[in-house]
Order: sequence, then structure tokens, then C-alpha cells
Amino acid sequence: MPLEIVTLPCLSDNYAYLLHDAVSGATAVVDVPEAAPIQAALSGRGWRLTDILITHHHWDHVDGVEDLRAATGARVVGAAADAHRLPPLDLAVADGDAVRVGGESGTVIDVSGHSVGHVAYHFPDSRAVFTADSLMALGCGRLFEGTPEMMWRSLSRLAALPADTLVYSGHEYTASNAKFARTIEPDNAALISRCDAIAAAREKGAPTVPALLSEELATNPFLRANLPEVKAALGMAHASDAEVFAEIRKRKDHF
Repeated sequence: MPLEIVTLPCLSDNYAYLLHDAVSGATAVVDVPEAAPIQAALSGRGWRLTDILITHHHWDHVDGVEDLRAATGARVVGAAADAHRLPPLDLAVADGDAVRVGGESGTVIDVSGHSVGHVAYHFPDSRAVFTADSLMALGCGRLFEGTPEMMWRSLSRLAALPADTLVYSGHEYTASNAKFARTIEPDNAALISRCDAIAAAREKGAPTVPALLSEELATNPFLRANLPEVKAALGMAHASDAEVFAEIRKRKDHF
């Protein structure tokens, strides 16, 4: 049975996610920007938190970890490579390691770029990947620590997951990402349609995540840096994929 996944808005534009296994009763949360909304969601559903899965060290993803750990006794899981700047870990993991939530096994994916040591969690049976600030809806995270080559490798790994995977990213940035994406591919019909859907969702206050990976592949300029038509549009027909990605990222940084 797939995990039940609940999207929880936190702070001003962050998301945390609850993952619940109905058979065992195990419940995990991916990232803890603040503890209160997560505790309220758990209480309202009568769920017991067993695991806290951390993607990376930035404060807006870990600020509530200690309060939530103290309240629930949940096991804290995070990247061994990032352990020196994460809350104390009960389980340190690396690329390729397995993480279980109840009956389902997920895989840790190193997605360094936004930060070095950033990880994603892929749960194939539930068709879900939790990417935080690596791959985002119509975007990707700023390169605060990694290189364009590093981030392109990370995005390429995520792009190779099954197309029906749902991408659960860390922020509600989709509307602004959509405006930028139109500057790269103004005539992309799939992108135009998606922009309309995003505007309608946000007008209702609805989240724009998760998003299907197939939709990201069709519309997200950061995943499309390898395509001849995108390279041609940027005047970079003979550049490497990573060079084109770097140019798109640079443009977004100044958008």
C-alpha cells in the first residue's frame, strides 16, 4: 500500500511533508521548518511521528527539528556528509542508502548543488521523491555552495526517475519560476498551459506542489538545458549541457 502523503505549509513559503504507512502506523516528516504545524497535523490525524528526514542544513528546513524530536521521540535521519551542521543525527545516511517508513523502503539520492551534502528521498512504491531545494516546481535551488556541473549532475539523476514520479519540493516558488521559464521558452505550449494552471491554483490559495516529473521534463527550463531547441534559443548550440544550465541559472539569479 502506498504511503499517504500530506503537504504542510510552513513559515511563509516552505513545505514539510508527512508520510504515513497505514499498516504499521509509522509516520515520517520530510524537513521541519517549524514544529507547530506538523504537531497540529499529527494530532488532528492521530498519527505518531517515528522519523524526521532532513534534506539539508538550511535553517528554514531544520529550525523545528529539536522541538519536534523532544515532543515525539522521533528518529532523526540526515546526510552523513552534512552531519557537522545538522541537528544531531540518529541515523547518518549516504547516497544509495535505504530509509524505511513502515513497509516501504526509500532510497537516498545525493543532490548536491544548492548545498553540498543535500539529499533527496525517493520512495518508488509511492511514486514520490522529496527534493527540497534541488529540483523544484519549474525551477531549482540557487547554487549557494555547489557548482553548475554538480547541480546539473544532480538534476540529471532526478530527471532519470520514472516520469510518473511526483516531485515534492521545498517551497512555493512556482508562480515566479513560471514567469522566468517563459523568458527561456515563450512558445512552449505545455509551459503556457501550466502557467495558466499555476495562476488559477494560486488565486485559490492552493499549493502547486507536488508536480509530476513528466510535467517538469516538459516545462522546467533547468531540466531542459540538454535540448537542442533550448540551446539554440540561448545562442549556445554547441555548448555543453552543464554550460547551458549555468547560463539559465545565471539568468534566473538576476531575474
